[in-house]
Amino acid sequence: MKQRYPTKKIFVGKVAVGGDAPISVQSMTYSDTKNIEATVEQINRLHFAGCDIVRVAVPDMEDALALKAIKEQIAIPLVADIHFNYKLALEAAKWVDCIRFNPGNIGEKSRVKEIVKACRERNLPIRIGVNAGSLEKEFEQKYGATAQGMVESALYNIKFLEDLGFEDIKISLKASDVNRTVDAYRMLRPLVEYPFHLGVTEAGTIFHATIKSAIGLGALLLDGIGDTMRVSITGELEEEIKVAKAIIKDSGRSREGVNIISCPTCGRIEADLVSAVAQVEKRTAHIKAPLDISVMGCAVNAIGEAKHADVAIAYGKNAGLIMVKGEVVAKLPEDQLVDRFIDEVEKFANNLK
Repeated sequence: MKQRYPTKKIFVGKVAVGGDAPISVQSMTYSDTKNIEATVEQINRLHFAGCDIVRVAVPDMEDALALKAIKEQIAIPLVADIHFNYKLALEAAKWVDCIRFNPGNIGEKSRVKEIVKACRERNLPIRIGVNAGSLEKEFEQKYGATAQGMVESALYNIKFLEDLGFEDIKISLKASDVNRTVDAYRMLRPLVEYPFHLGVTEAGTIFHATIKSAIGLGALLLDGIGDTMRVSITGELEEEIKVAKAIIKDSGRSREGVNIISCPTCGRIEADLVSAVAQVEKRTAHIKAPLDISVMGCAVNAIGEAKHADVAIAYGKNAGLIMVKGEVVAKLPEDQLVDRFIDEVEKFANNLK
């Protein structure tokens, strides 16, 4: 795994993005933003699920005017998502922690100047959100909806902001397919120092979005690319956070939470391993300490994995072993193993605090 690229650190509210800051997780509400009660409810759900930064759509002025009341009722940074109408950004900037605009549809550069002015006055960062499906006409005509076109759009808009003396910037380069997304981020990364917001846009249902995001965002994280990210899922809000955190953890960019090692199902299994792993996953979900735990269904894999796990179960026929750091601490009947295992995991986690 490569070292993370050194990037400029910016702040979205109190959340640091870039530099040596942890990779933050973002999501977006799907309510009408003007429906203040529903929007606040969704934001609080996301916050409870572990979201670090939340974005809301601002398609009209009524939505922009609702941001003040929303901001007063939430505890995580708020980003306004602006398309087409720059005046919405000017109103939103009074209340939010960051403005995201799409250079492909915001219109004349005089409008961008107004957005920059409003953000500078309030010390807000700007996310330049380049989408393959909505590039500026000049870049689409020259390059098509390609990674190169996305990068050229980003470079042009970065320079435009820099020429205005504005450098509190983060960048996203999103396409609906993995290859273009990864190619664009890899192409741009050596050319600028600004933090990157990662995402595969319009990724689909939870199954498809999880696969696409794990491949694309995981590859980028392994390359040392990425400072904040969103997994875009057509589905429940909390799933975006769950999948994003898993990608960050399994790419090695975070050591928070439990890593469960378990057997694939096969004919050697001598216990109800599927049920046991499901129980373990549910009962350890709250643990934040970085632990490797192993739930193995037969002697072939169990002993070797247990040597490397912090806490392990090695199932045998109607019984099994509990091990801590490779040492056997108990031999118990099958129906007692999970409870004892959870006790040992809790104990181990508490000792790490």
